[in-house]
Amino acid sequence: MRITAVTCVKNEGPFLLEWIAFHRVIGVTDFLFYSNDCTDGTDRMLDALAERGVLQHLPNPAEGRNYQMEALKHAATQEVVTGADWVWVADVDEFLNIHVGDHTIPALIAACGDPQAISVTFQFFANDGVDAFTDRPVIEQFNRSHNPDIWCGESAIEVKSLVRKDFPLHYYGAHRPFFRAKLPPRNMPRWTDAAGRAVPHKFLVAANPRRIRKFPAAGARQFATLNHYALRSLDSYLVKNDRGDVNRENRAFDDTYWRERNDPAHEDTSIRRYLPALETEIARLRSDPVIDALHLECVSLHLARRDALLQQPAYQKMRAQLKAASTLPPQEEALLRELDLWEGAA
Repeated sequence: MRITAVTCVKNEGPFLLEWIAFHRVIGVTDFLFYSNDCTDGTDRMLDALAERGVLQHLPNPAEGRNYQMEALKHAATQEVVTGADWVWVADVDEFLNIHVGDHTIPALIAACGDPQAISVTFQFFANDGVDAFTDRPVIEQFNRSHNPDIWCGESAIEVKSLVRKDFPLHYYGAHRPFFRAKLPPRNMPRWTDAAGRAVPHKFLVAANPRRIRKFPAAGARQFATLNHYALRSLDSYLVKNDRGDVNRENRAFDDTYWRERNDPAHEDTSIRRYLPALETEIARLRSDPVIDALHLECVSLHLARRDALLQQPAYQKMRAQLKAASTLPPQEEALLRELDLWEGAA
């Protein structure tokens, strides 16, 4: 089975080898990376891996700011995608945690009955007080999340999707594929959640803009969960913010994104079952001295950027604000305040 993962990156150097190794462990056979504006060695690492046949690496073709959608449009024309049996579109902070069989993508596909698409529900993993970046697997370091069936007061949670080669594709979205408008009912794709159940009809046909990339999470993770490590360490989160916005002087910092993903109410260590195989695969990649040196350089540049940011008062203030922030999502805090229960919860 040929399975291609497609992803877009900017300054993800320290995390590349883990993500690639993990996806090789779960059955991905091919990778298509798009990168743009990298300053931490990401692009040079990807070029070196491409030279060794590990992946394909292209510059992001976007001419405006819509980097991901332009890349996905381009990806749909590439043989590594058109020739694949399945396509998986995901980011480098997302790990597909499969709970059935031998814990690989083929096992997930079989458990779901070999549909034409499978949408897997997110579970957002908290920072949980980890301040310092360390060069260890992300899936080992972060083990707490929100209640898996509720996120920010909502029962519907976002998904990412595996897509089979015979899906009646119009275009790939970041979270789900889209099929042609006015597709006859008899040609509707067989599309399941990660419990093998048919996805809700309104999600299937993209009828509700609010539910175009999410559906109720309860019961949807029987065979797989999509672990999302959007925060990682506080060090790495500061660098991530810099990547997206280089000018914060005299501006208030909005910590909503952090607080929405930093709820540590639930412990889930199930993904650690992959660690032995993951560490073996990382070691295999790093046995190449060029790849090992490039990885260490990415780590060094990541930490150097953190140090440079923390010389700036705006980032010093941001760091202090994040460390002091409530671990309750803003929506839950608002509800507690409305019910006059906040004082006891704070």
